[in-house]
Amino acid sequence: MAEWETIAPKNKALGWFEERLPILSLVHNVVGPGTPTPRNLNYWWNFGSLAGLMLVVQIISGIVLAMHYTPDTALAFDSVERITRDVNYGWLIRPMHANGASFFFIAVYIHILRGLYYGSYKAPREVLWMLGLVIFLLMMATAFMGYVLPWGQMSFWGATVITNLFSAIPVVGDSIVTLLWGGFSVDNPTLNRFFSLHFLLPFVILGVVILHIWAKKVSDSGNPLGIEVKSGADQIPFHPFYTIKDAFGVGVFFTIFATFIFFMPDAMGHPDNFIPADSLVTPDSIVPEWYFLPFYAILRSITFDIGIPGTDIVFIPAKLLGVIAMFASILLLFALPWLDTSKVRSARFRPVYKILFWVFVAVMVLLTIVGGKKPEGIWPVLGLLGTAYYFAHFLIFLPLLGKYEKTLPLPESISNPVIKAAE
Repeated sequence: MAEWETIAPKNKALGWFEERLPILSLVHNVVGPGTPTPRNLNYWWNFGSLAGLMLVVQIISGIVLAMHYTPDTALAFDSVERITRDVNYGWLIRPMHANGASFFFIAVYIHILRGLYYGSYKAPREVLWMLGLVIFLLMMATAFMGYVLPWGQMSFWGATVITNLFSAIPVVGDSIVTLLWGGFSVDNPTLNRFFSLHFLLPFVILGVVILHIWAKKVSDSGNPLGIEVKSGADQIPFHPFYTIKDAFGVGVFFTIFATFIFFMPDAMGHPDNFIPADSLVTPDSIVPEWYFLPFYAILRSITFDIGIPGTDIVFIPAKLLGVIAMFASILLLFALPWLDTSKVRSARFRPVYKILFWVFVAVMVLLTIVGGKKPEGIWPVLGLLGTAYYFAHFLIFLPLLGKYEKTLPLPESISNPVIKAAE
C-alpha cells in the first residue's frame, strides 16, 4: 500500500479547512502530480484517463441537451431535430454526445483489454477490477436508455425487444417488464423513466469512478511487467513525465473524436433511427448500438432448449437460456481474479496465454460482426462457436493455464528492463 502524505497549505484559510476536512491531501495522494508512478507505463495506460475525460464530456453535453429535450413520445423526435437545427451550437453538442458514447466505450473496452493482457485484475487489485466492471455495467444501462431517447424506429423497437427479454425470467419476468415500461407497452411512461435514469446514472458512474481511482491508489498502479514496484529507481513522479504522455494521448484521441463530430456526425448511428418511431412498422433488422453487439450475438446464439430429448419436457427454454448466457458473459468477469490461477500477471511472460488472449480478441471482433448480421446462413453457427469459445476461455483455458503453462522468468525490478531498453 502506498504511503499517505499530508498537505499543509501556506494559505491560513486553506490550512484551517484542511485540518478539518483533508480534501487536498486526498486529491494529492490519489491523483497528485508528485505521485510516484512506475517508470515503464506505456500508452495503453492512457485509456483510463481518456475514459474519465469522456465521462466528463458526456455529463456536460448531456446536461445541456436535457435543457432542450422533451421526453414525450409525440415530441421527442422533433425536439432532437430542433436541438440540431435551432439551438445555439446544437449542431455540435448533440453529435458530441451521440458519438461521445461510442468513444467512451472505445476507451473503456481498450482499458479492459489492457487489464486482461497485463493481469491488472490479480491480487491485490481485485476490488479495483470489480469496481471497473460496475462502471461498465452502469455504462451499458445508461447507453441503452440514452439510445431510446431520440424515439426513432430503432430506439422504439430496440427498447421493445431488449426489455421483453426480462419476460423470460420465471415468475417475476412479466412484472419486471411492466415496471420498466410503466404500462403494458413501450410508450410515454417508458420514455419518461428512461430519460430520468439516463440523466441520473452518469452521476452514479462518477461516484464509482472516484472509488475506482481510490482503490487504484490503495493497491498501487500496475505495470506492463506485472511485478511489484520497488521504490527509488522503479518510480518517477507522475508530473511532468506522464502528464506529457497523457496530453499526447488526449490530443490524438480527441483529434479522431473531432473528426467524427465535424465530418461524419451520423456515421455511428443506424439509418432507421432517423425515422420517427412507428409501432405499426417493424424495421427489417433490429440491432443495438455497436458496443452491445458482442453480447447481443451471445444472446441470439442460443436457439435450443434444455430438456429431455424426444419429449415435450423443457427445463430451460431457449429465450431464457440466451438471457442467462448474455448476463453470465459479463458477470463471469467478476470471478476472473480467481479463475486465472497463474502467479504471473503480465502476458509478456506467459507465451500460451498471450496467444489465447489474441484469439479472444479475434472472437470478440467476430461476435461484434455476428451481432450486426441477420440471424441466417452461417452467422448463427459462427455466433454459437464464438460464444462457446468466450466461456471456454474463462472457465476452462485460464484455470488450466495456471497449472500447466510454463512461464518465462520475471525480471528482478522494473528499472533493469527499462534501462536496458534505453541503452
